[in-house]
Amino acid sequence: MINPTRRSLLLGAGFAVPLLLLPACATTGFDGGVTEGLRRLLAISSERALTRLIADNGFLNDPDARITFPAQPGDRTTAVLGALLGSAPVQRQLALAINRAAGEAADRAAPLIYDSIRSLTFSDALGIVRGGPTAATAYLERSIGDRIIDAMLPEVGGALRQFDGNSILGPVLGAATGINVAGIQRTVTDQAARGLWRAIGREEAAIRAAPASARDPLVEAVLNGSRLVG
Repeated sequence: MINPTRRSLLLGAGFAVPLLLLPACATTGFDGGVTEGLRRLLAISSERALTRLIADNGFLNDPDARITFPAQPGDRTTAVLGALLGSAPVQRQLALAINRAAGEAADRAAPLIYDSIRSLTFSDALGIVRGGPTAATAYLERSIGDRIIDAMLPEVGGALRQFDGNSILGPVLGAATGINVAGIQRTVTDQAARGLWRAIGREEAAIRAAPASARDPLVEAVLNGSRLVG
């Protein structure tokens, strides 16, 4: 189950940035307004993406973020799994388990993402505003780096421990392949992180395409202003 405290963070209790109702250049200067606008763009994009992904089966239902079982080329895992996954119960439980693990991991990463956004400084804020549809997300991803993996990894490990118990997957996979299912933890985490960034980038692109959809005057002013000066 997702930690209700972290879920409340996503829903606005601890993340929302107070709105500035003044134009971007009114009190902070143009550069400061653009930087704050980018922070808000990322915060809104992250909130929308995370709210979807940590919902029940959020990763599973999202084609851009869905996790697949990380079979290891070069061993007999791939061939054996091909046969095992022909079984509907195994296929269903495997898909649910690893995608729920990804949702738990994304929930765990939320505080890191929001804290990073709050403290983010942009080396070329206007360049990012004028950049591609996911330029701000890419900048945030580079800024956080492997810390996203460090934040998500423990939650994935915890969720995957069900394989070691009485589930259908642990005994079947272990007996058939000899693999330690917990060993897929890092690969699932990598996939979950990539899916999370794709989801945030998708939200950013949607806001850039229709700035009013952010429902934030500063974000709208910065994005519309970039068109005027571009």
